[in-house]
Amino acid sequence: MPIWEAEFPQPVKADVVSEVGGSAQVKLKMLNRLRRPGDGDCGICYEYAVHDAIKRGNPQISERVHDALSKHLKVPGTALESILFGAEKNGTKQLIDTAEELLTDDSRLLTGRQAQPPKLKNYLSMLAAAFRRESTRKSLPTSINGLWKADLFLGHTDSDRWVGTTVKINPRQLEAANGLRVGIVPASQGKSDLIVKDEAKNLIVCPLPYDGSFMEAFYNAWGIVQQFLFADAQLPREVALSIPSHRQVARELERRRDFPVIDVIHALTPLAQPHLLKTEAQNKSLIITGKEPSLTETLIAPVSIQTD
Repeated sequence: MPIWEAEFPQPVKADVVSEVGGSAQVKLKMLNRLRRPGDGDCGICYEYAVHDAIKRGNPQISERVHDALSKHLKVPGTALESILFGAEKNGTKQLIDTAEELLTDDSRLLTGRQAQPPKLKNYLSMLAAAFRRESTRKSLPTSINGLWKADLFLGHTDSDRWVGTTVKINPRQLEAANGLRVGIVPASQGKSDLIVKDEAKNLIVCPLPYDGSFMEAFYNAWGIVQQFLFADAQLPREVALSIPSHRQVARELERRRDFPVIDVIHALTPLAQPHLLKTEAQNKSLIITGKEPSLTETLIAPVSIQTD
């Protein structure tokens, strides 16, 4: 199930959403009236966009993440997968249920310590609880007592090995924590996007490409949606959205303002023209196959509503 179908993950209370018939019935024109904007909205949408890109095999992202896991952390396997965690963003039960669909009783969490890797499935509930209770954090094994800060668990399902991952829209907010092995951040515009190890934080830092790539599309999408919502789901003034292609996206949204948000996303997905994404098999262990486009590729940032 696509992440946006299960629940909106960000600033509107569940009881408010229920008043309009639940998240599946929230019309596009009502979204800005129901949401409560916050400083962390862009970062939360970035985490969801990264997760969605990996789930859908976006080659701009999947190949880089695979390299970070295989070449830098020596995680065996080729079938890349992402599990959304981030216990502060959504109902804990839903996150755990989603994770358990991919994990097995032998799914191991690679911590970088010289010890038997812990079984991830056994600790999911504790990690989710540790976000809110310091006492639970103290009861976790030392090797993973910072893993409650994870946003994703990345791994290869064919080897059943996983690593804790933090995703930050601001690279300066990356922080070390026991159990975290990978940090995903935007690349600096016009600068190197090489995958490197931050020795001080003990993190493999995986910058996502900017110019003409994933980050540029994400920020364009974020800007279009923000301007559209600020204009009360109408076409923004030209001074607010001056690029013709961006205005065209806003027009497509405006025409569908009386439809539920989820239906609008489904309706616009084919306009991303996924067949134009050309991939080629090379001498690499990871092969990306054609899948539906991500929200970033359709120039629609993930919409989210907080439920706690």
